[in-house]
Amino acid sequence: MRFYVTTPIYYVNDVPHIGHAYTTIAADIVVRNRKQRGGETFFLTGVDEHGTKIRRVAEVEGVTPQEYVDRISVAWRGLAGQVGAEPDFFIRTSDEQHAEFVRDFLQRMYDNGDVYEDVYAGLYCVGCEAFKLESELIDGKCPDHGDSVQYLEEKNYFFRLSAYQDRLLRLYDDRPELVLPRFRYNEARSFVAGGLQDFSISRAGETWGIPLPWDKSQVAYVWADALTNYLSALTYARPGQDLREAFWPEVRHLMAKDILRFHCVYWPAMLLSAGYEVPKQMFVHGYLMVEGRGMSKSLGNVIAPAEVIDVYGVDTLRFWAIRSVSFGQDGSVSRASIHERYERELGNELGNLLSRTTAMIVRYRGGRLGAVPGSEAIRTELAVLGATVAERIDAWDLTGALEEIWKVVRRLNAYVEETKPWELAKDGSRVDELDQVLLDLVDGLRSVAVALAAFVPQTAASILKALQQPGELSWENVAPGRTQPVDGIEAAPPLFPRLDAPAPA
Repeated sequence: MRFYVTTPIYYVNDVPHIGHAYTTIAADIVVRNRKQRGGETFFLTGVDEHGTKIRRVAEVEGVTPQEYVDRISVAWRGLAGQVGAEPDFFIRTSDEQHAEFVRDFLQRMYDNGDVYEDVYAGLYCVGCEAFKLESELIDGKCPDHGDSVQYLEEKNYFFRLSAYQDRLLRLYDDRPELVLPRFRYNEARSFVAGGLQDFSISRAGETWGIPLPWDKSQVAYVWADALTNYLSALTYARPGQDLREAFWPEVRHLMAKDILRFHCVYWPAMLLSAGYEVPKQMFVHGYLMVEGRGMSKSLGNVIAPAEVIDVYGVDTLRFWAIRSVSFGQDGSVSRASIHERYERELGNELGNLLSRTTAMIVRYRGGRLGAVPGSEAIRTELAVLGATVAERIDAWDLTGALEEIWKVVRRLNAYVEETKPWELAKDGSRVDELDQVLLDLVDGLRSVAVALAAFVPQTAASILKALQQPGELSWENVAPGRTQPVDGIEAAPPLFPRLDAPAPA
């Protein structure tokens, strides 16, 4: 089964923060899990490099826009690797292959009669790269950026979005899982039902962008350029191959809620106009807010990925991002919450379970794990784990999937206390019981490690290595009875060594 997932292409007016890492991590988890289940996957991320805001930042820094994006895109290209993600392609909208595709895409819309020239007069937010209605402003300022908007009047080319209102409503009614979560579907459909206005797809006064194929005095409006990346990348990500036929029918877009309208309303209409199928699904997640407020340099509450990784490691960042906020919802996080998750769940619950299990095998069996049957109690827990976790991930309930795995971690910890291996080891007549308990713990940890591999890949590998089990991560191994008997298990060092709590801010 093929599976294509995209992050939004990130705007390069600044360096990445943990909110950008959040989307990339989530996409990587879904793709890794699909690979474990035998899927043929494609994972796209990248950067949006055009628009007025970029040109202005470049001017302030005294460089050309191209020089600016060439420099800052390095940090964005490195984001995926920094957070342990493995995209198949990193797209830049300054790529010539992308520009060529954009020109063809817009020409298709133009030839279809969906583009016309008119004068636009209205309020424009440079931060959003979007026109605003007065009703959308708060005290005359953009609600998303807190910046003043500017009045613009210029001759632009417009897309007949209004002509697609009925088709979009039918699309939403025919495909109730087109947009998830459901409340975001309702939000997008309500926007369509409320009446659609045509929108500008060009800028007359801007020089930094892709010139229109039929009028080179104007450049493509940044969103008309950026959204097409999801298709354009498939035409040149692999030299000499066009992947559109293989992967476009299976595309899932992942994004934060601030760009819902562009993706869930504008983008499907543009695709229909240009003669393409609409996306298979779009998932809209909420914001990671720091102590209840959105991350902002002006507020001084931005958390950089490196802040977490340098202290706690990549896997802790990945775990905390998905565990601390129900995926899809807004949630407030803090530096203290990172430490708390690290210490309580990763350290005490998972790390200590591995340390205790391996130490008991060394102490009571000289490092040998025998070929004995597991108990029905743990077998039952493991038998349903794979199907349950996969079902949750397919529904984009990443937090719920992680909770299903953690239920087994807690069950294994409770099993240690219930069976008391240290007592069994004192009674020579209960040797078989002890072997079964130790096998249960290893079988459980092995299954948990494979199930966790998409979330915390380094940790999963460390668990399997400590248990001397194969590193094969096929999803069929999230099941009981697949543990191999081995000799030479050693007491595992702490997976998550104790660290001092961060000082209060």
